[in-house]
Amino acid sequence: MSEKVIGRFAPSPTGRMHAGNIYAALVAWLIAKSQGGEIVLRIEDLDRERSKPEFIDAVQRDFEMLGLTWDHGPFFQHDRDEAYAAAFNSLVERGLVYPCYCTRADLHAASAPHRGEKLVYLGTCRSLSVDERAAREASGRKPAMRLIVPDEIISFRDTIQGEYSQNLEFDCGDFLIRRSDQAFAYQLAVVVDDAAQGVNCVVRGVDLLCSTPQQIYLQDLLGLPRPTYGHIPLLVAERDRRLSKRDHDASLDALLARFGSPEAIIGHIAGVVGLAPTTEPATPEQLLSCFSLKNLHGRIQIAWT
Repeated sequence: MSEKVIGRFAPSPTGRMHAGNIYAALVAWLIAKSQGGEIVLRIEDLDRERSKPEFIDAVQRDFEMLGLTWDHGPFFQHDRDEAYAAAFNSLVERGLVYPCYCTRADLHAASAPHRGEKLVYLGTCRSLSVDERAAREASGRKPAMRLIVPDEIISFRDTIQGEYSQNLEFDCGDFLIRRSDQAFAYQLAVVVDDAAQGVNCVVRGVDLLCSTPQQIYLQDLLGLPRPTYGHIPLLVAERDRRLSKRDHDASLDALLARFGSPEAIIGHIAGVVGLAPTTEPATPEQLLSCFSLKNLHGRIQIAWT
């Protein structure tokens, strides 16, 4: 008997939902529900300063209004520090972690650009001596903590983008698993949470595709199962600029004002990205009858109009 599909919604409560968030959640919901699966709602509020209680409440109401139901949760990352600490400590005990004292300026100066905007950390702090670390501590620098990565290729088949490979050392570099403010980094938290919450099907934007090999590497180190991954193309605004909460691009309020109903929003997004033959109003439930990943526009960015 095959394993039940468990997908997830994983919004960050830093602003209202926009068309890109809705698109990703819709595809995650359709993939899970078309296979008799379930959805987990996880509020990714690792960034305590930017996460706001009013957005935590709003995002749940927004999902409900749009017909994007969930079966488990909501779970909150702010409740999970003990689990993250256990995973972090297991990596420290194996000698796989070291302190990094680099500032943002240092990182840009001492990193190599790769695959667009992604910077590859060149291991500046990996080989610091005890005295050199002590000197940086004495100067008041609080270290972040990085995971050592090997010269190893991680490959996987993305259900939307196809085959993808990354050499951890040359395409990524040692990456953060705890920030200098002691908050655990996204890469660590997300793999611990997915395993604990039974998530085995991850759907998200293609901008996170290059993070997936790092997460797979962590899963292997921690003995956690690998989910399947599907990275959807981004909805973009003018001049190929990605939609963002910060710029209030295609916010849910603006979409409601423009299209008039949740069903009209869902139907328009589904039609634009190829999930439905038209842009007529529809509920997620109604889209199940025509849903197929084969119809999803795969490797191209789709201009939001």
